[in-house]
Amino acid sequence: MRDLLGDTTRPARDFPADDHGYGFDNNADVLSLGPLLMEKYSAAAEKLVEASWTRVRTCTPDLADPLPCAHLILERFAHRAWRRPITPAEVDRLLAFLPLARAHGDGFDAGMKLALRAVLLSPHFLYRVELDADPTSTAPHPLNDHELASRLSYFLWSSMPDEALMATADAGTLRTPEELERQVRRMLADPKAEALVDNFAGQWLYTRALDTFHPDPLLYPFDDSLREAMRQETRLVFREFLLGNHPASKLLDADFTYVNDRLAQHYGLPSPGTSQMTRVDLSGHPERAGLFGQGSILAVTSHPDRTSPVKRGLWVLEQLLCKAPPPPPPNVEGLPPPVDPTMGIKQRMAQHSSDPTCSGCHQMMDPIGYGLENFNVVGAWRQKEEVSGARVDPSGELPGGLHFKDGVELRTLLQSDPALDRCIAQHLLTYGLGRGPTQADACTLEDVTKKAGVGGGRLSDLILSLTRSEAFTHRRGEAPSSDVEGSR
Repeated sequence: MRDLLGDTTRPARDFPADDHGYGFDNNADVLSLGPLLMEKYSAAAEKLVEASWTRVRTCTPDLADPLPCAHLILERFAHRAWRRPITPAEVDRLLAFLPLARAHGDGFDAGMKLALRAVLLSPHFLYRVELDADPTSTAPHPLNDHELASRLSYFLWSSMPDEALMATADAGTLRTPEELERQVRRMLADPKAEALVDNFAGQWLYTRALDTFHPDPLLYPFDDSLREAMRQETRLVFREFLLGNHPASKLLDADFTYVNDRLAQHYGLPSPGTSQMTRVDLSGHPERAGLFGQGSILAVTSHPDRTSPVKRGLWVLEQLLCKAPPPPPPNVEGLPPPVDPTMGIKQRMAQHSSDPTCSGCHQMMDPIGYGLENFNVVGAWRQKEEVSGARVDPSGELPGGLHFKDGVELRTLLQSDPALDRCIAQHLLTYGLGRGPTQADACTLEDVTKKAGVGGGRLSDLILSLTRSEAFTHRRGEAPSSDVEGSR
């Protein structure tokens, strides 16, 4: 709505929350259009048309023959809203709302508002429609230029194509490698690419969950100013990686971060002397380097009253290595209270994971999470556990028997693992295509990662390599009963 009508009221805030699939809320397999959501769409469309009608009205109708002006308005609006050229028959169907309104005693404006609402409630607006010439064929075929433009814009901007991208699609040149690269680089440099920071990174790194994080106030003082500073720290670091020259793998040991006085005090870093988020050097504080030192991630992978080696270890396996263990068995119980109040988390976890139904997965997750035990629930540095008083032991082990003595060695081992870049590429593919990875994607991910590495291994290299891949520029039929697959 912002890009189509210049509206900044964000009507989607009133819509039911979307379900998540493979970690993202744009996964087509779990999204549906139920009666409540359709009702919300209809109400929003009516309000938006009423509020924006003067902006859309680009000509003054002739009272004797208003159809030419109506034709011009509707063709232009539907072309932008549906993100593709509009056929004469489609324009005629929209123009039919004018005589319908007139038959009910209403004038030109009423008929046009009905037509504009119809545009906003059409499947061509609500879905990203991609048509298969043969819906039963599993042979890949290239997207047309307008379908590819929509894939790009919703991947990089979470919104519709702009005029420059639409013009390229209209000209039929977007699918050339040179023009595709030019558009991707232009779009990444555009402020709209902040959507990748908020919608991709916010879900990939779990930091969206910071909004609902409420630690035990008696154990861990926490307020909204600290919450917001943590959120901005992760956003600004990811943004620098998105736009800068850092290899994506350096996310794990970046020697800089962004803090203000409040967050610096919380972390035990020198104060930058401002309430504004400021880039600071971490070369003298290696424990804070990279994602593992960021309070947002440490908080959302904790319980309100204690840290969680399980959550933190699982986060590493799923989000950084794409090696998630199977889900826990049904009716599994959480960590029981310690028999001895001085018992540390390692001892408690060892007892809990001795259960044969739990041991297999816990032996993968827990030893990784131990590497982050020097950070408490709200990401502050500690040498002893708050409740038990036990001394923190941050040593652990990665799958395959790779031992580490602390979090610094953990991130060093992870950064050197070739699975890291491939896993980042896999999350980008999942988000960019709105579907989960398949077996057929294995070769794509290897190729994307390899080509990105040649270019420097930056996030932008991974994105560019992905958008050039056949998985992104092609599609195939899937179900014999349908010729349309879309993702809202």
